[in-house]
This record gives sequence, C-alpha cells and structure tokens, in this order.
Amino acid sequence: MVITPPGRLNLPRWRELWDAREVAYRFGQRDVILRYRQTAVGIVWVLLQPLVAAGIFSIVFGNLAGLPTDGVPYFLFSYIGMLAWNLFNGLVSRASGSLVANQALVAKVFFPRMLVPISSLFAVLLDFGVALVLGVVLLVVYGVNPGWGVLLMPVWLVCLLMFALGISLAASAWMVKYRDVTYVIPWLLQVGLYATPIAYSLSAVPEAFRWLFYANPLAWLVELFRASMLGTTPSEAWLAPAAVAASVVVLFLGVLVFQSREREFADLI
Repeated sequence: MVITPPGRLNLPRWRELWDAREVAYRFGQRDVILRYRQTAVGIVWVLLQPLVAAGIFSIVFGNLAGLPTDGVPYFLFSYIGMLAWNLFNGLVSRASGSLVANQALVAKVFFPRMLVPISSLFAVLLDFGVALVLGVVLLVVYGVNPGWGVLLMPVWLVCLLMFALGISLAASAWMVKYRDVTYVIPWLLQVGLYATPIAYSLSAVPEAFRWLFYANPLAWLVELFRASMLGTTPSEAWLAPAAVAASVVVLFLGVLVFQSREREFADLI
C-alpha cells in the first residue's frame, strides 16, 4: 500500500473508503454502545424526545395559535416533522465534532478520515428507525393513510442524509482549526428548529414572508418527507427536484471542503 497525501480539490478515493468500511462500523458500534450504556430506560429516550416536543408544539402552536396542518391531527403532524428534524439535528450534532472527539486516532493512526463523521450515521439511523416505528403506530391510531406517496419516503430520507452529511463534513473539517464551530453549530440548530416548518406547514406562513422559508433547502426536505408520510400535497411542485439537486450539491461541497483540509488535521488537531 502506498500512502499519498490527498489533493486539495480531489475527490476522495472511494475504493479506499470502501476497503476501510470496518473502521466506520467500529466507530458507529462504539457510539451506540456508549450512548445507551448505563441508562435506566435505554432506547426509550429516543421516543421521549419527539413525543415531548410534539406534545409541546401541539399545545403552543396547535391549540393556542391554531395553526393549520393540512387536515392532519396536529400531534401527528408535528411528530412526523420532528422525525425529519431529529435525523438532521442528530447527524450534524454528532458528526461535526467527531474529528475533535477522536483526535488521538486522527493524529496517530492512518485511515480515511472521512469515515469518522460518516460513522455517525449508524447511531442516528438507529434512533430514527425506532422513532419511525412509533410514527407508523401513530398513523394507524389516527387513521391516516399516506397512500402511494409513502413509497417516496426513502428518497427524501436519503436526500436528508446527504444534505446533513454535507454540512457535517464541512463543519467537522472547520472545527479542527476553528473551535468556534463548537459554539456556532448548536446555536444554528436551535435557530433552524424554528426557521424550518416543523411545528407549522409552509402554507401557514404569510405570503409576504414565505420566500424566506423557501430559501431554506431544509424546509423543502422536511415538507416533502412529511407529505410522503402523511399523504398531503407539497405546497409547491418545484420542491421535489430542487430538494434532490440541493442535497447532491451540499454533499459534494461538503466533501470538497473536507478533502481540501484533510492534510492539515494531524498537525492542527
């Protein structure tokens, strides 16, 4: 094996990533074990977070504010929205600090560094899968039939993961040099929770301000994911192709940023 430094604008060596996939698996396995080891209720925490958030949103935005939900029970509407948000939030939160958290390995052991943030997918997808099962149960309880549109849910799920991973790769690379990112990411995610239609639909936003929300690609992905799960119609026809294109572009840019800074990791971390 010949180890050469990565180019600044070259794409990663995909064969090298695939050959070292066991590293990503071990990182992911460790994250899952550490997350649930010595917890009293274990994976129940995964269900409590979206349930409590959906309950609070139902009281504040559903009962007090009376926001429309396209004919869907508000609790179910907000819970499905939280599924998409928690997937994005969980991946960005975990992956953005993954290089710094594993600085001893990054500085001393050779392996494709991109596998460190990618390994965060394992724990995030496990949490999502458990919460999704409860979401399906809620669909049955409320008698909501999503129809054939539910077949597109995996497409929007993959797009959401690509979008989140692109942001995570760039953030993790920047955090190695600029630890300010540690404080910026939680703040941006907190703002993003309300700037993204989780507790409300895009149709509830006044026309004069709707362009602000349409400028947020994450809003497109959440709207499409929820529409496929609940059988509703997206507010605009262009959301689907725009969401796919945005996901691909963000992932590509995230890979480029990560690859351009990878050669500095061992010296700076």
